[in-house]
Amino acid sequence: MASNRPAPEGPSAYDLDDRGAFRGPGDADNMNDGPWEEWNPTEDSLRSVRGKHRVAKQRGGGLARSGTVLGVGVIAAVGAGGMATAEGRPAVPISMPDVGGMADDLADKLPDAESLPGVGDLISDSDTDSAAAAASTSATDSAVQDAPGPLTQASRTDSGTGPGEALRSRILQQADAQQGAAEHEAREAAEHAAFQKAETKAATHQKSAEKAAAAKKAAEMEAKREAEEAARRKAEAARLAKLAKNFITPVSSYTLTAGFGQAGDRWAADHTGQDFAAPTGTPVKAVHSGTITQAGWAGSYGYRIVLTLDDGTELWFCHLSSMVKTSGKINTGDVIGRVGATGNVTGPHLHLEVRPDAGDPIDPMPWLRDHGLKV
Repeated sequence: MASNRPAPEGPSAYDLDDRGAFRGPGDADNMNDGPWEEWNPTEDSLRSVRGKHRVAKQRGGGLARSGTVLGVGVIAAVGAGGMATAEGRPAVPISMPDVGGMADDLADKLPDAESLPGVGDLISDSDTDSAAAAASTSATDSAVQDAPGPLTQASRTDSGTGPGEALRSRILQQADAQQGAAEHEAREAAEHAAFQKAETKAATHQKSAEKAAAAKKAAEMEAKREAEEAARRKAEAARLAKLAKNFITPVSSYTLTAGFGQAGDRWAADHTGQDFAAPTGTPVKAVHSGTITQAGWAGSYGYRIVLTLDDGTELWFCHLSSMVKTSGKINTGDVIGRVGATGNVTGPHLHLEVRPDAGDPIDPMPWLRDHGLKV
């Protein structure tokens, strides 16, 4: 970086003449001095500004002199020779120029600062920097105004303070921001917990309602089933009561012995009917009204009467000791024969078989019960 040339050295005390005055231009002992001219301190000592280097114009007339540099010369003489050397010299008369008038005259002759090389740019840049600073301050105030939270006024107040206050303001803003975030998170957590609790309560209530509805529905179905069952039993009782008027047991007094499907060595296959043991000669009655289609000896069955009902079901009355009726229409309760021990038997009894549609035999006991008989 270039620097300004050094200031010219002031005149020494030894340059004074015998009268104590400076030797002017043209003196015999001062022949090397250049032409006398005014020294412009602004132009010769102004420092370069912001990297714009200027080289001062070298004056060709030698060292410029003026009454304004008298003090500089005296200080230089004292510094170089010391106070002891000055004391050995004779007294020197000093004449002080009119510095105030010279300053006014010099000020009138100086150009404006804006027109000087480098100075005008400095002033311009200073104005620009002032405008930029004002804009930055305005932007800072605007940002502080837009900042959320209770620190807006504090930030606006601290914008013109030092870096310590600015750092403190930023720390407080960050703390408030963190506190606000924590409070927001706490609110969200509380809302979520309340939502979960409400959802759980609603689910529990819904399950309770569903359970109560299911229990109510089950109770209603059970009541309906019981009602239907009661109605069925009632209808069945009515039907059986009606059938009981048309169906009777084949003998009034009896003892049940061999049942349907029972195995034994007295018959070739399993037992095909139900035995009612009773004394010989006990009356055998028609279980229901029908027509006698067969009557006579039937081998191992002994004497047998076949009563065919209106629906085609055949009733076989076997092992009879005698036959009272052997043909024709028969009403319920008519005596058609008597208990005996004919055929393949071991004692007197009535062997009753039930054959629907004149087919294979079935168990007589359920059939009798289905027709209202208590056997």
